[in-house]
Amino acid sequence: MKNRLAIAWLILLSCGIAFVFWQYQWKYSLPTPVPEGYHAVSRGTLVQLPASAQALRARNGKPLFLHFFNPDCPCSRFNMPQFKALVDQYGDKVDFAIVVMGDRSFTAAAIQDKFNLSHPLPVLQDSAVAAACGVYSTPQAVLIDARGQLYFRGNYNRSRYCTDERTSFAKLALDGLLQGNYSLIFSPLALKAYGCQLPECTR
Repeated sequence: MKNRLAIAWLILLSCGIAFVFWQYQWKYSLPTPVPEGYHAVSRGTLVQLPASAQALRARNGKPLFLHFFNPDCPCSRFNMPQFKALVDQYGDKVDFAIVVMGDRSFTAAAIQDKFNLSHPLPVLQDSAVAAACGVYSTPQAVLIDARGQLYFRGNYNRSRYCTDERTSFAKLALDGLLQGNYSLIFSPLALKAYGCQLPECTR
């Protein structure tokens, strides 16, 4: 009887460990499923931002970098230092804004507090911005040039938690655009979405 109980306990424990591994590790190593009816936005497309984001477009003739962020997404939370580093490095050349995704409502002040930025950034909570840019997961980076055309929509890097400094796709995109390099070719790993599926933090 004791052996059976021990075996049952080990099976239950193994299942629990496997579930936790899936929940916090393995599922984020897989590409985010493309949602049904998804409308892709090609590079070079004039992005038709909704009214809520029109004020962000090409302010002072600068490109616009949109950071799609879900506070409930582990990948988004791990990615915060990478985004902050880009703001610090390129904030004088590029306009940055945070687009908050997910079902819960967050105040702009709460988002600013999460990022602990040295200066506040515009914060939007409009899913229409994601649709206009072809975004269906978080975290995602979107870079729009001063003419309003999509230059880059993709991952910060290839790590499931978007923390791999060796494949800094978003940084490469920023450097390419600022150098006027419109022939820059991005790796498929940069363009295939990974992370949390919208609108909720699910797979």
